[in-house]
Amino acid sequence: MDASLAKIRHDRSKKSFPFLTLDDDEYVEFAFKRARICLWMILIGVSAGLILILLAFLLTLMGQSMLDEMGKNFLFIILSALLAAAAIIGVIALMIYRGNRLFITNKRVIQMVMNSIVSSSVNIIDLSSVEDASFRQDGIMQKLFRYGTLRLATVGDETTYTFKYSDISSKDLREVSELITKAKEAKKEKEK
Repeated sequence: MDASLAKIRHDRSKKSFPFLTLDDDEYVEFAFKRARICLWMILIGVSAGLILILLAFLLTLMGQSMLDEMGKNFLFIILSALLAAAAIIGVIALMIYRGNRLFITNKRVIQMVMNSIVSSSVNIIDLSSVEDASFRQDGIMQKLFRYGTLRLATVGDETTYTFKYSDISSKDLREVSELITKAKEAKKEKEK
């Protein structure tokens, strides 16, 4: 690739992903995140929780016509706490959803996995070390909503990196495999 084009792509990658540490001649080829169905599941779950809390509150008020002022204040405090808890759970779930990313540059694979707000990891492997890239879908839901598990196996110690709930297409997988092949060929040329 032309050096000036590589510089432009590097600058664009630095601007789009300022949290990534990229080499001077490195740029992001692919940026994958979790499938949209995960986002929809979070939004539906939080919305259902909020609706159930409000319905329970309304049914409680309808059944208790003789509540005094203190009882109504107590119910309002309980309702406020439950609504706040549901909103906080929703925000945390969205943070975790956004914290799971996979970047494939022209040199490396950078995997960011966030399991909770206090548990996260970053895995970085050279693209030339990847032996195999595959994508697997299990079950009707994954086929229907077009998501699955991206698997990258490395050479040597046979470490396998998986990125679950990914919505990578077959075209993207083919292009990733081509990048891996090019990186391996470049490494062989460099070793000569």
